Amino acid sequence: MVVIRLSRGGSKHRPFYNIVVADKRVRRDGRFIERLGFYNPAAKEGEEKMRVAQDRLTYWKGVGAQASPTVERLLKQAPAAAA
Repeated sequence: MVVIRLSRGGSKHRPFYNIVVADKRVRRDGRFIERLGFYNPAAKEGEEKMRVAQDRLTYWKGVGAQASPTVERLLKQAPAAAA
């Protein structure tokens, strides 16, 4: 199954996440099919916290990719940032 999930980057105590499309069997930070955007929980004021390519997200959901609960929550919280 193909899933849309977060892949962690950044350094210790400064997380940065890429929103990726990956095979469910691949490890969290391993190989992925496509990078859809990013989420930066440690963004300071004036910095972009989240960006998602809406057209690609719609495509992947249309062909059956399932978003993880965390990604679903983030997309619902910041629909304006996802544009």
